[in-house]
Amino acid sequence: MIYEKAYNVTIDQVMAALKRRDAEERIPVLRLELDYELATLYDALKQRDTEQINQSKQRLKQLRREMLLLEA
Repeated sequence: MIYEKAYNVTIDQVMAALKRRDAEERIPVLRLELDYELATLYDALKQRDTEQINQSKQRLKQLRREMLLLEA
């Protein structure tokens, strides 16, 4: 079972995302970036590369936040 943490998004962040004209074009690109970063994380986990694992996790957090703002 997957558990998600509560995520707080401010109204200003939602409004900024809605104002972006390219939001519909950005979402497919963002999904590709998420897939790539997940593959990078998988490889780092297999190699036990803790530095790359941490970098990938941070990048995934940023991408997740952007995705939530665009889809809100």
